[in-house]
Amino acid sequence: MRSSPLPRMSRRGRVTIGVLIGVFVFFTLLGWGVNAWTDWLWFDEVRYTQVFTGVLATRLLLFLVIGLGMAAIIAGNLWLAYRLRPQLRPHSAEQATLERYRMLLSPRLGTWIALASAVIGLFAGLSAQSRWSQWLLFRNGGSFGVKDPEFGIDVGFYVFQLPFWRYLLGVGFTAVVLALLGALAVHYIYGGVRLQGVGDRMTNAARAHLSSLVAVFVVLKAIAYVLDQRAMLLEYNEGAKLYGAGYADINALLPAKEILAWIAVVVAVAIIVFSNAWMRNLVWPGIALALLGVSAVAVGGIYPWAVQTFEVKPSARDKEAPYIERSIEATRAAFGLTGTKSAGYAADNLIPPASLATDTSVVQNVRLLDPQLVSETYTQLQQVRGFYDFGPKLDIDRYANAGKTSDYVVGVREINYGELPNNNWINRHTVYTHGYGLVGAPANQVVCGGQPYFVSGFLGEKAQEACSSQTEQIPAQQPRIYYGERMEADDYAIVGQTGDRNVEFDRPTSTGGEQYYTYTGAGGVEIGSFTRRLLYAIKEQESNFLLSEAVNDDSKLLYVRNPRDRVEKVAPFLTLDGDPYPAVVNGRVLWIIDGYTTAATYPYADRVNLQAETADELTGRGTFQLARENVNYIRNSVKATVDAYDGTVKLYQFDDTDPVLKAWNKAFGGELVLPKGDIPPELAEHFRYPADLFKVQRNLLTKFHVTDPGDFYSGQDFWQVPNVPDAPDSGQKQPPYYLFTQFPGQESPRFQLTAAVTPNGRQNLAALVSGSYVDGRPQLEVLELPDQTRISGPTQVHQQMTNNGDIRQQLNLLSSNQAQVQYGNLLSLPFADGMLYVEPVYVKSSNQDAYPLLQKVLLSYGDGGSYVVLANNLSDGIKQLVEQGKRAAAGSPPPSTGDNPPTTGGTSPPVLTGELAEAAGKVQSAIAEVKAAQASGDFERYGRALKALDEAMAAFQQAQATANPSPGPTPSGSPSASPPASPSSSPSPNG
Repeated sequence: MRSSPLPRMSRRGRVTIGVLIGVFVFFTLLGWGVNAWTDWLWFDEVRYTQVFTGVLATRLLLFLVIGLGMAAIIAGNLWLAYRLRPQLRPHSAEQATLERYRMLLSPRLGTWIALASAVIGLFAGLSAQSRWSQWLLFRNGGSFGVKDPEFGIDVGFYVFQLPFWRYLLGVGFTAVVLALLGALAVHYIYGGVRLQGVGDRMTNAARAHLSSLVAVFVVLKAIAYVLDQRAMLLEYNEGAKLYGAGYADINALLPAKEILAWIAVVVAVAIIVFSNAWMRNLVWPGIALALLGVSAVAVGGIYPWAVQTFEVKPSARDKEAPYIERSIEATRAAFGLTGTKSAGYAADNLIPPASLATDTSVVQNVRLLDPQLVSETYTQLQQVRGFYDFGPKLDIDRYANAGKTSDYVVGVREINYGELPNNNWINRHTVYTHGYGLVGAPANQVVCGGQPYFVSGFLGEKAQEACSSQTEQIPAQQPRIYYGERMEADDYAIVGQTGDRNVEFDRPTSTGGEQYYTYTGAGGVEIGSFTRRLLYAIKEQESNFLLSEAVNDDSKLLYVRNPRDRVEKVAPFLTLDGDPYPAVVNGRVLWIIDGYTTAATYPYADRVNLQAETADELTGRGTFQLARENVNYIRNSVKATVDAYDGTVKLYQFDDTDPVLKAWNKAFGGELVLPKGDIPPELAEHFRYPADLFKVQRNLLTKFHVTDPGDFYSGQDFWQVPNVPDAPDSGQKQPPYYLFTQFPGQESPRFQLTAAVTPNGRQNLAALVSGSYVDGRPQLEVLELPDQTRISGPTQVHQQMTNNGDIRQQLNLLSSNQAQVQYGNLLSLPFADGMLYVEPVYVKSSNQDAYPLLQKVLLSYGDGGSYVVLANNLSDGIKQLVEQGKRAAAGSPPPSTGDNPPTTGGTSPPVLTGELAEAAGKVQSAIAEVKAAQASGDFERYGRALKALDEAMAAFQQAQATANPSPGPTPSGSPSASPPASPSSSPSPNG
């Protein structure tokens, strides 16, 4: 009697293993079931069950179809290999060795095949279910109405169809390879393939089976070559440093792919014919496969390389020009840059004009409050209790007051659960459930020694502070904040009470007491029943759901309370902006979140990484970091809102032409996203150009503002985004800033997002980029300065202003006595054919619980260094700049900076007139150009500036000789034989 090749496990061992497997499966299914059930309840609360069922059904469908399909292919080939086994096998040592494996497998071969196929099918299904988004777009995607420039195929094929086709092709390759390896193993075990012994090494049946699988693999390779031809329009073109097929790709690689496709078809036929119908051996099939490999290397590799090396590289500018033009056009279309309005801005006025003092469109709207710096101020002055918090960064919005629209710095007073006086489960989840009030202050106004002038969000009926408005100027009928940015995933709240007793802390009262409240909103999942309490006790792993008296028959559970997480769960197909912001709309506090639809397969469009392109100084400090997602198409297609009180989520269509959003809306029943016409006008008034989209577009415009292929290839006109002005060595980019202002060419002031850019490798100003809404449509505008402008960029301006001798002394005084000087947003404002720079200066003492106060304002006009003031407030600074402009127009050099006009020995310097004044003005302009050229590092420009200064000095001396024929002393403040002193070297009148 032959013994079993493996020892038999005892009954107790089998029972133990069975129990362990059963427990594992039970808890796995229990966890999955609890999560699915609670997700359903949450989606039912927000009225978006079609998303839950749609995604779940799609995942299950793909899991079953791909998983079962893969399992069927593997099982079918393994069973076929077994059925084709030879009945008689020659005796050999090899076969004797394999006999023990045949004895192990044969009694339960069907079980082994089913098990192996199930495991492979399981992993294939798990991989497939993650492709639910590709499948939904594949099934519901439509046309873009734009054709690719090479094949004339609609872009919708690349965005909606191609990704899923390539995935299916990958599944096919995997299935064939696994089937081939599995069939080869079975044929070997059962003697169909032999390595030893006399006769053929492979039976006819095994050869037919295996060669057929190889032929199928080659056919799939032919299909891959066809798809590769289309995918070439998405690949990186090393020659042009852009995405999209270049000269060598189109003229060498594209025909090579077509040739290889036909060769693959011929090879597949040859494998079938030579292996089975004619010679019945593997010599010629092997030669055919070798031919395919050699062809792939020679035709698909060496030939395109030779064309690129010997034909394209010597004249790449001309050869690549048509394909660079394709990339420029596609990129501008894919990222919404096509409608960008570009206009020249001479910025040749370097003298502050008198109109600065009377302007109402730019100067009057200058924003002084920095939302990042004053967050501490808001927290200290408006928290009342230590557990209130406004986060590390506030937001900018605009409101109309007394018929005038202006910027406001706004933030919501939320609970910081880490600062609760007694952070136990009852307090965290049932008592301190919500914040209170949207606190706002005009962005261009400070009071009481540099504090914001608070106008809303007061905890009582009226403001008690003398430095705040006595009435609510932004009234909210429901100011309570149950959903906010400061809430983490585990910050759920249990609300609702039986009887008249209120247990939720609401706000402190003016008498020093505390007011309590009971939630009455529609939000939350009811958990009054024992089943629901048990369900969430398992989900949160918290027994208090069952044991605590705080959970009663009327209780509701509020969870997923972060507005961004809430929208992301409702619309998982959207990429959300990293900076949600609150607004009071019709008396309700709403969170507004911008949603983007994206794609990564727009032909010829440049590809960017969203995380890298949107990172700057503010990332992670009040704004969310975007995922590391590579895209080459983006649209701000959705404006989402979350009610801060009841958590209601609404998705509004904002870009009604976006094909990607149309596909997603169709995939979920066609009513997931509300039409654009349903947007309330009161809500639309608070829409703003989204920051992350603007950053991506701004960064692309640094290159793609150049539309001439030859100039683009040379790259000489490229721009760059400057670093943070007050910390240029940090490597962090300067964030764009929101302003309610009017730029040249605009008919009236707009709420717009603005950023300055500099020439690549230099620091002078190249252009201002702004994004705003005009008639509800996004509008990008570029004010481009001349190439050889003398206007300094943000980093230069900050250095010139803060390194001015008089200003440096005053800044040192501010930072004395253990205080810290902090700089706010450096604003670049085009005005009167010149540039006005404004930078608020905050001072924060080193005392505990100290907060920044706005103490001074730095202002500069012109090139950034000639006319600079450090004033107590904006109006005083404007007056001083205007005074400097008047003196310059009269022929005097700019005075030293300070809070008072300078004097020289108690008398004013003589005023120059006529030709002498004109000549003196030219000298001053020439000196300014020399300084700007020196700072820019452009030696060619510096040489021209020195030559112009020599000519201006000679003209001044000649005018001076004409005006004063007899020798005499040179007038004070007028140039003489040497250039006048820089303003930074003049003594400060105030120290």
